[in-house]
Amino acid sequence: MRLKTSPGAKHWEEPLGEPSMAISKNMTRAGLAALLATAAMGAMLAGGATAQGPAAQAVDDFVLPDQHYLARQLYRMGDAKAVVLITYASGDATVRKEAATYEALKAAYKTKGVEVMMLASKLGETREKVAPEAKALGISMPILFDYDQLIGEGLNVTRAAEVIVVDPKSWTVAYRGPVDGAAATLDALVAGNKPSLVVRAATGGAIAFPERGRAHEKISYTATIAPIVEKKCATCHQPGGIGPMPLNSYEQVKGFSPMIREVIRTKRMPPYLADPTVGAFAHDDRLTAAEIKTLVHWVEAGAPRGKGEDPLAKIKFEAPDWPLGKPDVIVEIPEAKIPATGVMEYQRPVVPSVLTEGRWMKATTFRVTDRQVVHHILTGVVDGEQKPGATATESQWGASLGGYGPGRGSNISPPGTGTWVPPSGGIAFQNHYTPYGRETVEKTQMGLYFYPKGQEPKYVLRTFGIFDFSLVIPPGEEWHQESAYIAVPKEMVLYGLTPHAHHRGGSVQVAVIYPDGKEQKLLSLPRYEFEWQYEYFLKDPLKIPAGSKVVTRWTFDNSTRNPSNPDPTKRVTWGEQSSEEMLALYLHYRWTDETVANQKPENDKLMQAGLMMGVMDDDMNAKLTPAELKGNLGENINKYFAMIDANKDGGVDQKELDAALKMMPRGRRGAAPTASATPTPAGGVPGGQ
Repeated sequence: MRLKTSPGAKHWEEPLGEPSMAISKNMTRAGLAALLATAAMGAMLAGGATAQGPAAQAVDDFVLPDQHYLARQLYRMGDAKAVVLITYASGDATVRKEAATYEALKAAYKTKGVEVMMLASKLGETREKVAPEAKALGISMPILFDYDQLIGEGLNVTRAAEVIVVDPKSWTVAYRGPVDGAAATLDALVAGNKPSLVVRAATGGAIAFPERGRAHEKISYTATIAPIVEKKCATCHQPGGIGPMPLNSYEQVKGFSPMIREVIRTKRMPPYLADPTVGAFAHDDRLTAAEIKTLVHWVEAGAPRGKGEDPLAKIKFEAPDWPLGKPDVIVEIPEAKIPATGVMEYQRPVVPSVLTEGRWMKATTFRVTDRQVVHHILTGVVDGEQKPGATATESQWGASLGGYGPGRGSNISPPGTGTWVPPSGGIAFQNHYTPYGRETVEKTQMGLYFYPKGQEPKYVLRTFGIFDFSLVIPPGEEWHQESAYIAVPKEMVLYGLTPHAHHRGGSVQVAVIYPDGKEQKLLSLPRYEFEWQYEYFLKDPLKIPAGSKVVTRWTFDNSTRNPSNPDPTKRVTWGEQSSEEMLALYLHYRWTDETVANQKPENDKLMQAGLMMGVMDDDMNAKLTPAELKGNLGENINKYFAMIDANKDGGVDQKELDAALKMMPRGRRGAAPTASATPTPAGGVPGGQ
């Protein structure tokens, strides 16, 4: 569902791609000149015409989140004529005085291919502090949060209100100084010329960088760097691990040190995508702020070896066959022959159960022989007699036994919870393989781990999928917004969240809206990465009362700036293949009134009943209007809107929607797939079926 500005809607405060302006979009150059002249006079009164220290000539790539929890990557703006970074500090007098001038600059060059953003590097800056102040000042441009100060350090930032103009053709600084001097450099870059470097003194308040000037060459490889690498890097970067190269000695770490710095600055590694200011998670694989700064500063100091033995060289690194130890049961998934090219339909084999008695499952994990070819594997229990060669659709599945996806590790149930595996029937799989240029054969194994007899769990772990089958992403759009939600019918304990989209997935936020209207953010991924699809289990499970809504808000990048975009000229809708798109969020939870001894599957059915309303209800008022109905499903409903709106109040409520869906043949509904036919990377069947 596309987010719209409406009284009951929950949405970003400003449009993401083209924020609202405090001044007219058609401002004349004369008007801009007047504002810049005012700023220039203030700069001269402050004595701002003198030269400042050496400018940061080269500008390395970086990724930083903005005030809307959206990741902004510098080098993705390589198609821009210029990139402008204005240093921000909350409460700074110069920033306050010049705020309108910054917006004027942005408006004047908006249609000329110039990106204008602000950089917040001051220690202690938070969205809670910055966003209200920026809004009050009329600042609508992205404000990038430099939590670790690494980007400000690299740019030699010393003061607020400094305008830094970057030339994307060479990724070098073309101008730095007060806002009044930026226009000449920008005009030259827009015209395709190479301007001479201009450096002037910034006039804003000083910004402290405590790490600047420290002797980082004294950082100990033996005592500091090697332990970080062992704990946070070598689990993947070891022989047999999923990392492309081992980091198991000083020589290896030193050799790859420039790459280590680059992937940390661009937040590609470690690939744990959650914003550190939202939520707290179990099994958090991120580097701490101190570890991030230590590693980058050590690399920038030349990655010195220092004294002492090499702790990494003394360790025999080798990835285990089974990371959780030997499984209780190993399931051989039928092998699949994948061609070099083309598109493979989903494979849905069933493996007959080998259990002689039912058991409560604690965990699963997968051994994949060719990670390049496996997009995802999903699982579900099926009933009845199953023979080798059988297949089953997702509508026949029962409980989930976990799944595999890019970057996913093992599926481990939260303490005290589990999934029942019956002795009969079998395990059904949904296998998605993606050809990558050479023919291969995939032979995946699945390992199952059970609770010991007599130590069975107390609670049933359940999984539910929230989707937006109605999404429509226009061609070329960089910040397209969609959302979906589910109403919680009974009190639940939420354990974890798993977002899922394809190559155009840009960012995702998850929140719970309580019955009193209060909203609590649970998860924010400023950049969603198709290659790294994690389950985010909450450090402290959250009790959610009945009457709440769990909402997920996404942006999708269908522009040429998205290097993973299969085709930016295509109008994109929901579909199974990676060239199509999905919006999904999987909840891992239990019902508070349910135990193993007293199971309540009817609770899932109650929640399932509200799924389609949450797909299309943009303003979350439990009533659909014609403007909210889009995509294949919405268009079909819209054709008969007058008939479906039985009480003629101009909206379709839950009862009317249920009646309409019952009348629609499955083939027509199938244009927007039913929940039971939906891929579930979290390993559960939508609706808890």
